[in-house]
Amino acid sequence: MSSAYAAGEIPEACVGCSMEDAKATANRMLQKALPVSVWTDKADYGHNDMIKVTGQVANVASGYPVTVTVVSPLNSIVTIDQVSVTQDGTFETTLNTAGAMWKYDGTYTIKVNYGSTEKSNSAKVELTGGEAYSPNYNTPTKTKQCGGNEFSANGQCIPFTISGGMVTGASLNTNDNSIVIMINAKNDGTLTVTPTKTTIDGIFMVLVDGQEWDDVEIVANKVTVKFLAGAEKIEIIGTHVIPEFGTIAAMILAVAIISIIAVSAKSRLSIVPRY
Repeated sequence: MSSAYAAGEIPEACVGCSMEDAKATANRMLQKALPVSVWTDKADYGHNDMIKVTGQVANVASGYPVTVTVVSPLNSIVTIDQVSVTQDGTFETTLNTAGAMWKYDGTYTIKVNYGSTEKSNSAKVELTGGEAYSPNYNTPTKTKQCGGNEFSANGQCIPFTISGGMVTGASLNTNDNSIVIMINAKNDGTLTVTPTKTTIDGIFMVLVDGQEWDDVEIVANKVTVKFLAGAEKIEIIGTHVIPEFGTIAAMILAVAIISIIAVSAKSRLSIVPRY
């Protein structure tokens, strides 16, 4: 039975471990200088189950959370959570497999990171009873890998910290010049986002679940939002947001068409006889 995994190795999750057994196994692994360990209560789940994730770090650094990232069989990020570490080095969180991001059957990888890439680990669980994944689906086979304290929005890696909940997804809205962040707020909490100015600029407003929000601090491109338990969507609005490739392509096409029309018109004028 293995409940802690060496970096680069992803064996089966610890099945049916009691907390005492799990801690004992983790401690044995920690004696071998493993910086962080992680395990789950089962190895197999349905698509409406709760996954209990538990782990331990070897050396506790005050104020530093463990970042938990779940990656789907399509190699896309399902959810990101930041979990507090207790004084004895343990951490625990629960993942809900209900929702569109968990709809495919297959192997989901639960990755944990504690401050650096050297202090990382992972475990695998299997989900069944949902949609079968086919490699022929129109989905990207490779996605940009963001760091443990970043979420991905249309391929852009955006640094963040969150307390009281977890980020479940994000996207860029080019129509409203905004970053849309989906969260699962278990308690009242705070979200801090620091996008680059090439991603979004001129930030002036924040909406929480569609309502203009006052409990916000905006300093340059650093945005801190205090949200209430149950909040689901935070939208950060600016004067500019990086356009998607399709928008850029449309702009280039439009400029090209205008240029062709202008050149054609000039050519016709040049061959009109003058009297």
